Amino acid sequence: MKHDVIKLDGKKAGSVDLDEALFGLEPRADILHRMVRWQRNNAQAGTHKVKTRSEVNYSTKKIYRQKGTGGARHGARSAPIFRGGGVYKGPVVRSHGHDLTKKFRKLGLRHALSAKANAGELVVIDSADLKDAKTGILAKAVKDLGWKRALVIDGAEVSESFAKAARNIEGLDILPTMGANVYDILKRDTLVITKAGVEALEARLK
Repeated sequence: MKHDVIKLDGKKAGSVDLDEALFGLEPRADILHRMVRWQRNNAQAGTHKVKTRSEVNYSTKKIYRQKGTGGARHGARSAPIFRGGGVYKGPVVRSHGHDLTKKFRKLGLRHALSAKANAGELVVIDSADLKDAKTGILAKAVKDLGWKRALVIDGAEVSESFAKAARNIEGLDILPTMGANVYDILKRDTLVITKAGVEALEARLK
């Protein structure tokens, strides 16, 4: 499929052939949902922790005699039913992550790219290079192009001057091709890919 290519100043720079297998699929919400859930679960720290009955700081002495009190039999104040006792089946340190096959992860990324292309939120630029690493120059170009919340995907390496200029612009992120992921693509209003990025994505996802 043909797609127009522009420069950072908004002028046309020809066109590029996009692979239908990457940008021409009918997006499936269930695949995208599973991918986002996989990413967010893997990112979750899982460091929540409470003290169990064996971990609270209490004496192990029997709190009162076994028989003759008219009450229930208890052996320790650390029981969960007492104030200050251990928590029964509370959260422990663990991983929230789960596995997805490489084949499915590649499929999810293809559907994310296709979702942006189908929605008209895909922009292909000639390159992400700047002569001067000036934030003001890039901010003006981004404003003129109408990018409010955009993700820029470059080739194997991100242009140092572009990355430096984009560092302090709110709503503009830049990633190398290997950093492209479903969650970051979907949460931005505009997906911007350089020509080098298109080639590298096609090589990565074949």
